[in-house]
Formats: sequence, C-alpha cells, structure tokens
Amino acid sequence: MKTLADIKKIAVLGAGTMGPGIAQTYAMGGCEVTMWTRSENTRNKAIASLKAQLETFAEEGEIKPEDVDVIFNRIHFAMTVEEAVAGADMIQETIVENRDAKAALYEQLAACVPTDVIIASNTSAMNIFEVVPEKLLPQMIICHWYAPPHVIPLVEVVKSEQAPQEFADVAVALLKKCGKTAVLMKKFIKGYIVNRLQQCLNREVFYLLDNGYCDAEAIDLAAKASFIPRACVLGLLKRADFGGLDMTANNYKNKSYTMPEHGDEMPKVLAEKIEAGELGIKTGKGFYDYTGKDIDELKAKRDKQLFEVFRLTKKFMEDPV
Repeated sequence: MKTLADIKKIAVLGAGTMGPGIAQTYAMGGCEVTMWTRSENTRNKAIASLKAQLETFAEEGEIKPEDVDVIFNRIHFAMTVEEAVAGADMIQETIVENRDAKAALYEQLAACVPTDVIIASNTSAMNIFEVVPEKLLPQMIICHWYAPPHVIPLVEVVKSEQAPQEFADVAVALLKKCGKTAVLMKKFIKGYIVNRLQQCLNREVFYLLDNGYCDAEAIDLAAKASFIPRACVLGLLKRADFGGLDMTANNYKNKSYTMPEHGDEMPKVLAEKIEAGELGIKTGKGFYDYTGKDIDELKAKRDKQLFEVFRLTKKFMEDPV
C-alpha cells in the first residue's frame, strides 16, 4: 500500500483550464510532474501559463524568485498517455467534462496502469465511478479542485466504494503537503460540497436578475459586503451557532424564504448571454464588459487579490473563534 513518502511522480492528464495550475501545485510540493495533452497548441499555452503563474507566486512572496525555474523544471510534457503515466505513483485526470472522452481515456489507463497507482479525477459534473472500467474502481478517487487551482486552497476528496481508505488518506496528506486545504468527504454525491452550495446561490442570483429585482453589480456588491467575508471567519454552520439555532429554526417555521419556482430551468438572462456569445472574459463580455482590457493582466490582478484574501482566511482558520 502506498504512503505519502511513495508519491514522488505524478501524471497530470489534461493541460487546459485546470491542468497547469494543478501541475504547478504538485511541483511546488516537490513532486516530478508529467503533463499530457494531445494538442501542441494547448501544451504551449500551458507552458506560458505555468511561467506566468510562477512569476506571480514569486512576486507575492509565496515562493523565492530563484525557485521559479526549479519548480518549472519539475514539470515535463508527454504527447501520449502511456508516456505520461509511465512510472507514475499517482495520476490526476483533468480533461474536458465529456463522458465519452473520459471513458476513452480510462480505457487507455486500464490497459497500462499498475493496480497500486492512485488514480484521481477532477470531474465536477459526473459520477466518474460510473464511467471508469470496473477494473480501475479499487484505485479510483476524486480530487476535485476549484479554479484557479494554483490559488484556491480547497480540494474535495472522495474515494470509490471499492478503493481502500488509505488511498484517500494519502491524497489528503499529499494535498496538505502542497499547501492545499483538503476536505475528505464520507461518500460521493454529485456536486460535492461547494458546487452544491454555489448552485443553490445561482438559483437565487438568476431569479433576482430574471425578475428585475436588481442588476449583477448590486448582487456582487451585496455579497462582497456581507456573508462572503463573514464566512471567512465563521463559515456557515458556526455562523448559525453565533446567530442562534432558534433563529435559524424560526426562518423555517415562519416560511421567511420560499424557493423560486422553476429553479432548475435555464435562467432567461443566462440563456440570452449564451445566445449572444457573451461568455465572460474569454469573449470580452459577460455580465460585465471587458472590452479593451488585457485579460492576462486581469487574471494576474485576480490572483494577487485572491492571495491577499486567502492569507487572511488562513490566519482565521488557524485561530478560529
């Protein structure tokens, strides 16, 4: 059975949105990392992202400037799955959220990966345990990261029913070694913890927008000036303790909140944005207009501000009320 000390080489399969940040995190934890992507263009973008991200970490004092090249040189690239996973102690899959694509990749892994290798998926939208070949279930876990993965501390971990608890425990220990806040779930549920909470919030957000109660800027301002920073100190359930559980119970008894009707349907305002091709920063416009703005500079500014927020959050987590 593998231990934390055995995890020296990690294969990161997929070099798109999440892959570079995840590879960087493992490399910063001292692991040798091999990334796989079938596209040379994607590989080149990943290399550029890695260099830019590491420079930001150095500027923020998260790593020493002289360690930028050291960490970057721990990350290698392979153009075939077999080459990427050869000799790997752990595999982190981060490819597109497409069932057929994931199924095809896991069929390849089933043919070439030893049974003692921990295989982790980053899937956010599907039950990967229903997708992979049965042969792989005893070594399958999920390590679910949040974007941007090199900055956001949280990784949710859950194992398949067939996998030993030790595999999940090793993954949690590795993530903590890499500076992450790893949360071990008792059993799988689609959406995990935070995605389920966010989806509930989204239901209300789009209900307010669709029905003209306020605009996007008002929602963001209200959230940033209230429960989001409060949660950095109290979380959600401790906040209820401080407020009084009887007050929380009264909200249910008094029916002070009514679930929006048709909350599971596509929100009108979101459908209109998609139809117009307004997908956010990648198209230059979403709920906000980014026309004429340098997107790479915006992302770097986002990361720097997130560093500041999470440093303070970490301080509160280490000395909770």
